[in-house]
Amino acid sequence: MRAHYLQHVPFEGLGTIGSWLEARHARVTATRLYANDALPGVRDLDWLIVMGGPMGANDDSRYPWLAAERALIAEAVGAGKVVLGVCLGAQLLARALGARVYRNPEPEIGWLTVEPVGGSEPVGGGDSGGESAASLRGLFARPIEAFHWHGDTFDLPAGATHLARSAACAHQAFAVGPRVLALQFHLEMTAPGARALVEACADEIRPAPWVQTEAQILGDHERFARIHRAMAAVLDRLAGEGP
Repeated sequence: MRAHYLQHVPFEGLGTIGSWLEARHARVTATRLYANDALPGVRDLDWLIVMGGPMGANDDSRYPWLAAERALIAEAVGAGKVVLGVCLGAQLLARALGARVYRNPEPEIGWLTVEPVGGSEPVGGGDSGGESAASLRGLFARPIEAFHWHGDTFDLPAGATHLARSAACAHQAFAVGPRVLALQFHLEMTAPGARALVEACADEIRPAPWVQTEAQILGDHERFARIHRAMAAVLDRLAGEGP
């Protein structure tokens, strides 16, 4: 397995995705976009993992590499690669597939529940991946408490299957076929990673209906263990493993 990940800021890395890849002896490479690393060719990877970051998916004027990044994501989807987008990565995946990204009515920061979307059908009357997303839908059959840190949201691309929502944000996850998955929330987040986010983005922790305090965000380490189990299940399913 050749896995390549796109990293937008030093403090948002692979989290527990890295240990899952290591356990499978994957060859892992990275593009640090904040350091102007070169993007890979699609033929050089089997998995493309797009991580989070504080910038917006539409901020091309400040981050000129966003356009090339979206083009790579679209090419990887078209080539049948496994593509996983997390938070900003999910927004970039939506944009790359022709959907709109915009400000959510309220930011979501902290531990908030994500709920399944029952009976979802692909947007636009068909699954553009050519295969059912049912295997991925099953991962979100029950509400789960996930880690969030975002102010933007996205529309669903044509051909995408809506998988999850929250009280504050209608579009939390979508799939295109069994190999392309967008998660607005974080299941890979570790306790040190969350602390790094709190330190780097402290100005975003302001009183709001769906924004928690630093103590609420960092106070319960068992929450991280739960989302790590969910992350492993997601990765297993993308790899064609597991139930």
